[in-house]
Amino acid sequence: MDLFDAFHLARLQFAFTVSFHIVFPAISIGMASFLAVLEARWLLTGDIAYKDMFLFWSKIFAVGFGMGVVSGVVMAYEFGTNWSGFSSIAGNITGPLLTYEVLTAFFLEAGFLGVMLFGWERVSPRGHFFATLMVAAGTLISTFWILASNSFMQTPQGYAIENGRIVPVDWMKVIFNPSFPYRLAHMTIAAFIVAGFIIAACGAWHLLRGRRDKPITRSFSMALWILLLLAPIQIFVGDAHGLNTRQYQPAKIAAIEGLWQTEKGGTALNLVGLPDMDAEVTRYTLQIPHLGSLILTHSWDGEIRGLKEFPAQDRPYSPIIFWTFRIMAGLGMLMLLTALLGLLLRLRGRLYETRWFQRLVLCMGPSGIVALLAGWITTEVGRQPWTVYGVLRTADSLSPISAQQAGVSLLIFVLVYFLVFGMGVYYMLRMMMRGPEPRLDARPSSKHPVLRNRPLDALEKE
Repeated sequence: MDLFDAFHLARLQFAFTVSFHIVFPAISIGMASFLAVLEARWLLTGDIAYKDMFLFWSKIFAVGFGMGVVSGVVMAYEFGTNWSGFSSIAGNITGPLLTYEVLTAFFLEAGFLGVMLFGWERVSPRGHFFATLMVAAGTLISTFWILASNSFMQTPQGYAIENGRIVPVDWMKVIFNPSFPYRLAHMTIAAFIVAGFIIAACGAWHLLRGRRDKPITRSFSMALWILLLLAPIQIFVGDAHGLNTRQYQPAKIAAIEGLWQTEKGGTALNLVGLPDMDAEVTRYTLQIPHLGSLILTHSWDGEIRGLKEFPAQDRPYSPIIFWTFRIMAGLGMLMLLTALLGLLLRLRGRLYETRWFQRLVLCMGPSGIVALLAGWITTEVGRQPWTVYGVLRTADSLSPISAQQAGVSLLIFVLVYFLVFGMGVYYMLRMMMRGPEPRLDARPSSKHPVLRNRPLDALEKE
């Protein structure tokens, strides 16, 4: 296998660009709903602290939204330049679905975004809240259409093959394909968790620096409530998604588990191991008997098909997804533990004073993003060697490009992305390190003076 041919370089390029893209929309999805909650609380209570929180986090949302739009445009071009085979064969399905996303979601977000960010003095409070709700709804509608398109590629139905092309027969079946409900719920909750840990980590940072004003303590508290609610729900949804995947993509499950032989009478769970695709064995395993069956079939002796039951050319690359899945699942358990520790400290009245917990939350800040990327890699690599599972192979989706063209464009993307998005992330982090501007009645530590909070203040030196 030549890792530097046009096929693998084009795959690497798309994986690189989509890895950037998936992060920023996830932040936007979770942050938009958080902003709607903050503004609703301000309207209901009249507490100005909620408005201060809204004004601060809306800046983070705006930067993330902008970077999400830019990174998404690049991917649309890649479908034409690198994956014209996919566009030609499956474009009758994916083209309309992405068009619906633009018409129903992007236009909604873009139309009300300006009002949400700059309309405080130009519309009534209720009018402004309506704009915020429309932006939040737009992010969720966008998630719906993008996941419908991607889920069709995972579990296609409602289509026919005519003249070598995939054409829709039943749009309801195309959209509401077997994996769509599980993937939509899993991704939406993941986006909320991403935003929740970012907000919680920002609050932890400022608590460690001595701030105890309302925008800080409330951000920290609200984020932990969100995580306490969503972390166990996400585990439940992930379990249901796994059962669905076992039914419709059994080779993916076998590769995730590093399972080569179908074990009768109960399947062990490989906690760790090193899958070897050539030798068709998983080395250095640490197993727990029957636990694989218990998790994946909800029975003590359930049967899970091994990779050897599938042709070698149809097997996903187990060494990658074996570990990305465990990274995602392991972080999920740490997230739940963090939320439960927060509840325990809250009940004891020590939530804002326990520095070791605040350091833990600060360290867990990127965990939502890491888990999101690990889950995406598990899903997409596990679908290989198919672009549309069981219908269109990835090798048949490639454009007639050379390795040189794919390699040069990949190098350009790497340089430009790290420059542009690196600056964007740096700016977001600087704003979060400064935090919401305390009001005159706040009592920040004398070591950390009140800082201005104009849009570009985050780039100025203290």
